[in-house]
Amino acid sequence: MRLGVLDVGSNTVHLLVVDAHPGARPLPAHSHKAELRLAELLDEDGAIGPPGVDRLVTTIAGAVQAAEDKGCEDVLAFATSAVREASNADTVLARVRDETGIDLTVLSGAEEARLTFLAARRWFGWSAGKLLVLDIGGGSLEIAFGIDEEPDAAVSLPLGAGRLTAGWLQGDPPDPAQVKALRRHVRARIARSVGEFTRFGRPDHVVATSKTFKQLARIAGAARSTEGLYVQRTLSRKALEEWVPKLAVMTTEERGNLPGVSDGRAGQLLAGALVAEGAMDLLGIEDLEICPWALREGVILRRLDHLPAQDPAALA
Repeated sequence: MRLGVLDVGSNTVHLLVVDAHPGARPLPAHSHKAELRLAELLDEDGAIGPPGVDRLVTTIAGAVQAAEDKGCEDVLAFATSAVREASNADTVLARVRDETGIDLTVLSGAEEARLTFLAARRWFGWSAGKLLVLDIGGGSLEIAFGIDEEPDAAVSLPLGAGRLTAGWLQGDPPDPAQVKALRRHVRARIARSVGEFTRFGRPDHVVATSKTFKQLARIAGAARSTEGLYVQRTLSRKALEEWVPKLAVMTTEERGNLPGVSDGRAGQLLAGALVAEGAMDLLGIEDLEICPWALREGVILRRLDHLPAQDPAALA
């Protein structure tokens, strides 16, 4: 069947169209993306303002039309931290439903972590052993650990790159005192959760998903995206520690000129790097591998797991 997965994230609204059936890997057929940066559009009361809601509704309507044009039988639509934490979330969801026909499922932070973990487990397989999975989004950081497809521990922390940039880093480049204060905040917040993972012992394999980690790996020397999904891409803590002070003194334009860094994400890269560095340091991670699959693939896989397997005789 052809499925559409509509991910209303803190940075982007992303429709991924895949051809999928139980027992096979989802094959991407189309991608439709718009950057809204909802995490940066929250007002003082924590609400998504009218212009942001208007843009969200228009963008979702366009994605729904694209899914229809591509022949999707169903659209799995979900929202993450920006909508989840908005003080007017119920109003936003009602308007989206009334004007687009899409009933957004709002994932909890723990659900985000579990579904991302599932995607990483399926990508790397059972031979990867105990997995530790990190994901930095626009609004939150997810961490999950386990040996099965369901993690033994999963947490979501309010340490997304977009959220932290909007709340902590003003100026271009930001004042060094702001960078120092954000670094301290990030590490104190992660440190509260370290014990939830270290009690399970050392992971056999550490992986990271998300655009932030992919861009950090790329500027540290990883292969470019054009070389394909199956090329191994890694990021070391040593390389990250060398890049953080460089990113801190760069302007947004200068970061946007780095290899693999998009203009839309350049402004958030420093905050994302501080989170990545803090997580790797506090969790004792020297190196990690970038996983091409993440939350969207986890949602697809979970849906496929609940579909009946096809009878080979019926296909003859």
